[in-house]
Amino acid sequence: MNIQISQRITDTLAAIAPFNQFVTESAWARRDPDNPEICDFTFGNPHEPPLPGVVTAFQHWSRPQTDDWYAYHMNETAPRAAVAAGLHTRVGLPFAAEDIFLTNGAFAALAVALSAITNPGDEVIFISPPWFFYEAHIVAQGARPVRVQCDPQTFDLDLAAIEAALSERTRAIIINSPHNPTGKIYPAATLERLAQLLTSAGKRNGQPIFLLSDEAYSQIVFDGRQHISPTRFYPYTLLLYTYGKTLLTPGQRMGYIALPPTMPQREALRDALVAAQLVTGFAFPNALLQHALPELDTLSIDIAQLQRKRDWLVTALRDIGYELHVPEGTFYLLVRSPIADDLAFMERLAAHNIYCLPGTVAELPGYFRISLTANAAMIERALPGFAAALKQTRSAR
Repeated sequence: MNIQISQRITDTLAAIAPFNQFVTESAWARRDPDNPEICDFTFGNPHEPPLPGVVTAFQHWSRPQTDDWYAYHMNETAPRAAVAAGLHTRVGLPFAAEDIFLTNGAFAALAVALSAITNPGDEVIFISPPWFFYEAHIVAQGARPVRVQCDPQTFDLDLAAIEAALSERTRAIIINSPHNPTGKIYPAATLERLAQLLTSAGKRNGQPIFLLSDEAYSQIVFDGRQHISPTRFYPYTLLLYTYGKTLLTPGQRMGYIALPPTMPQREALRDALVAAQLVTGFAFPNALLQHALPELDTLSIDIAQLQRKRDWLVTALRDIGYELHVPEGTFYLLVRSPIADDLAFMERLAAHNIYCLPGTVAELPGYFRISLTANAAMIERALPGFAAALKQTRSAR
């Protein structure tokens, strides 16, 4: 008798196959994480002690103040109010506390949002190169993913391609700014035009098209730039956020969905989101995280230091001979592989104890991604290896 796996899960596994293959079969998967010589630039993980304020907040709020301190907690009042106040300051809109839905990270925020607004057979547009799991999340809800490439020269949204992809079955579009992996911040003019396209298509379809705005890196911006949220231009926007980037604590699962005050008929959507939180594995942050959130919301890693590491690596890698894109935000550098087969070049870097993310995993073959969360010692240690791998590759031609 054979075990039958659901077709939806089978399709989901197919959607994450490149990522799954990388984390289970690559040189990175075979590395010795205890080797002190390893230079692991693969993911946005911390390589330095956490912010002292984060540690202090966890220590303080871990001490019970009531008998039900560690009881079930859903969308609690104090953290929702803190999020709304912070968004008012950063985005410039008067978000209401009752329009904040606390989730265990942006993973859950995306799953909850899609669960609340899509039906089987609906189409959801996402932008390529994407975050690894957009397609899988869409498939897991029984919706149909529709891939649209970004502008290959500017990495901005290709509005003509998005317009062509809109259909009578389009229910939502997912965008991510600053964009992982390119580091592009979508400008106001792009977002305004996107809002116009979605408004027109929604009127033709007789129902709104939701915009899911993944703003995980909204506070990780460089060179005095400003992140602009599409909530300022399009009322049917669901803002998705995680604290894992700003605090560099990806293992502490805390995020939210925020509805802008311009969202029409948002009372019904509030009920739908709470129901989706409940059935999506009780997708609320743990009690301790909710207690600590008002204090954590004010903290951030040192963005200026992150920018200095970006500038250091950009200059050093260009001097070595690499071609690379300078990001406007996020944790990442996007570097062109010196050979078309980026997976093969990652193996060459691994021979020098350097591990990066191949672009193929993020639908960007011929590139690789470097995380700026590496510490200074790791960067210094890695630069000779980057040079040696490039020299060996050129010699082999």
